[in-house]
Amino acid sequence: MIREAIITLVLKKSLTFEQAAGAMDEIMSGEATPAQIGAFLTALNMKGETAEEISGLASVMRARATPVATTSPTIDVVGTGGDGSNSFNISTTAAFVVAGAGFKVAKHGNRAASSKCGSADVLEALGVKIELPPEAVSECIDSVGIGFMFAPAFHPAMKYVANPRREIGIRTVFNILGPLTNPAHAEHVLLGVPSETLGNKIAAVLHRLSTRHSLVVHSRDGMDEISISGPSVIWDVSDEPLSEPYEVFPYHFGFQKAPQDELRGGTPKENAAVLRRILGGEKSVLRNVIVMNAAAALVAGNLTEDLKEAAHIAEDAIDSGRAAEKLNKLIEKSQKLG
Repeated sequence: MIREAIITLVLKKSLTFEQAAGAMDEIMSGEATPAQIGAFLTALNMKGETAEEISGLASVMRARATPVATTSPTIDVVGTGGDGSNSFNISTTAAFVVAGAGFKVAKHGNRAASSKCGSADVLEALGVKIELPPEAVSECIDSVGIGFMFAPAFHPAMKYVANPRREIGIRTVFNILGPLTNPAHAEHVLLGVPSETLGNKIAAVLHRLSTRHSLVVHSRDGMDEISISGPSVIWDVSDEPLSEPYEVFPYHFGFQKAPQDELRGGTPKENAAVLRRILGGEKSVLRNVIVMNAAAALVAGNLTEDLKEAAHIAEDAIDSGRAAEKLNKLIEKSQKLG
């Protein structure tokens, strides 16, 4: 199956959902050789992935992930990374705000891809035990309201892909599959992408793989988040037919435009300190961006349809201390279970 898929891709032809899934099944089962995996990923990258291909690959990766059971609907707040902005851990901080607002968060993440500090890096610096077994993550989600799934621990079949990816040294489809393959099968997602082209594809993938309600977001300044420096694009994905994406501006959330350079991140230790200060109530442009992204997540979670109202809910989660409490409880619970 993978040999036929490689030939098809080399001819610049697209795979069907079934063909992509078949190739991925051989990769994830260990049947495909490293050379075949490298050739497949390179050919797919050179042709450009379609929504059908990404859907087929993600469906197999989801099926082979170690599952995490939850008792309530959950949301993931995540970005594909790769936007080159080296921005602060906006999604991770927003996840605690969303949890503080009362919506359970199943956060799926990894170490840094394009920045100095990924979600796993900053959580580890904060004292969260990031490598917990599935039942422990379930307990964190159910009792604390937020849990973290360290991607390598929940996708054991990725071991077959690690060396070929490292050796070919280019971005591959696996860079965007992580946010689509949450082991807790989060019914809601706020998913950031670094380009509009990818946004169109990811929205179609989420629709194909079925989601209760999710938002795909991209800022015109190139970030895989909602930005405060200008307009952002939102794709609204539910079980309804896909609609056209729409633009939002900072004023939709009740904020004024501000420069993007205030959003730059640092080392895990530095980002952990900033995250603490933001959840502690410190006012800044960065806080406003986090509120904006948390607000979009609350809309994805159906807590409200209005972005400005959602922003007020997010601000209250911070100012009341509930968001910081979620962080402290996750640290305590994860250390106890780990």
